[in-house]
Amino acid sequence: MTEEHLKNFISMGEGYQAEFKLQLPKKASQIAEEVCAFANASGGVLVVGMNDQGDAIHTELSNKNLSDVQNAINNINPRIYCRMENVTVNGIRLFIIEVPSGENKPYVLSGAIYVRIGPNTQKLSTAEEMREFFQRSDKIFFDEAPCPGFNFPDDIDQQIFDFFLLESGITSTTPKQQVFENLRLFDSESKVKNATVLFFGSEPQKFIEKAITRCVAYDGEDKRFIADDKRFGGPLYSQYRNTLNWIKGKINVGYDIEGQGAGPRKEVWEIPETVFKEAIVNALSHRDYYEKGATILIEVFENRVEITNPGGLVSAILPEQFGTKSFSRNPLVFGLFSRMNLVEQVGSGIQRMKNLMRSVDLPEPAFLFDGMFSIVLHRPVNWSQKRSKFLNRLTENQMKIMDLIAENPGITKKILSAKLQVGTTTIDNNIRKLKESNLLSRTGSDKTGKWVIL
Repeated sequence: MTEEHLKNFISMGEGYQAEFKLQLPKKASQIAEEVCAFANASGGVLVVGMNDQGDAIHTELSNKNLSDVQNAINNINPRIYCRMENVTVNGIRLFIIEVPSGENKPYVLSGAIYVRIGPNTQKLSTAEEMREFFQRSDKIFFDEAPCPGFNFPDDIDQQIFDFFLLESGITSTTPKQQVFENLRLFDSESKVKNATVLFFGSEPQKFIEKAITRCVAYDGEDKRFIADDKRFGGPLYSQYRNTLNWIKGKINVGYDIEGQGAGPRKEVWEIPETVFKEAIVNALSHRDYYEKGATILIEVFENRVEITNPGGLVSAILPEQFGTKSFSRNPLVFGLFSRMNLVEQVGSGIQRMKNLMRSVDLPEPAFLFDGMFSIVLHRPVNWSQKRSKFLNRLTENQMKIMDLIAENPGITKKILSAKLQVGTTTIDNNIRKLKESNLLSRTGSDKTGKWVIL
């Protein structure tokens, strides 16, 4: 690797294909873990002598250091050849390990498989995770496959590419070819990968069928009456922005003007905007693009929003691990979103969505992953507008409970019992029936939580 090439690479910062270490870890096995993860992904470069901010210090490795690193890498099975060299940048000597994308995946180190998830290395810890993940690796890594019909650079959306450079902190003077090479967006035969087409192509749907997002709004709580139906194509970031703006026009958005001074008014979405951002990026990153019979589908109903994408839960994640571990069917795409700071902390998105929904006294999102992956977000309900619909469906006590909860979501069962002049057992039975009818939910603890009308 030349000095100029390394400078360009460093300027792009850490990510899916780059790892910086200020110094060699005491245990050489930690370097081997990173190498193993890169080999199981699309390859990458490990730079020793560089901190996370791109600041470099002079690095001199002894022969013993080099021997320890090589011996640790030799423990990866099957063997993977890495290029190791010293490169001087601005008079500072750095140690570089270039790792190719392995042709004999999976690569195993000390009985474990390491994979690259966004800018992080993650360990598959159980035999079932390892087996299922790599049994489906040909599908999971759709974005690694070449797209021979794509004409680079003519088919690139220049505006999206320029915006990506800006958001990623990559200098605009870096040659386009160099950027795509550093991001591992070409295969070993210099053919453009599907990730390049999806993220930067001006019309990815010309090459990848159903690479679009469909947005449908309904009048009511079922699918009988369609009020609006839009399809958004183009680069994935454009789909993300267009979908977000479309949703904004279909739900209630208010403004908080207190404390804003002369600044712009702060938008207050009925469902926090960040929840939608997380859900849309997840759908675009993790959908199964091999599935040609379905698209990403955003549906807005009177009482909820559903976001669905082809492909259920990734096989490497067990249902009980959902929300604590992160794997992507399209790690290159996920890494590109991460570079744009649209993915905060790997594996934390689901919990963040739950916390945000609770913060506005709404039920936690419901997640369904049987064949398709769906997120159901309940919208706030105005009980006074809905009340008349339930006069003949609920008992007198149930109506009174709903009325009191609408007035005071924090009301306790004890107070409900006193106001209705019935026992707590009667309150419990009626609340149970309301929950079973999907009209009522509870957020938080029994003492400090609140009721939510669905």
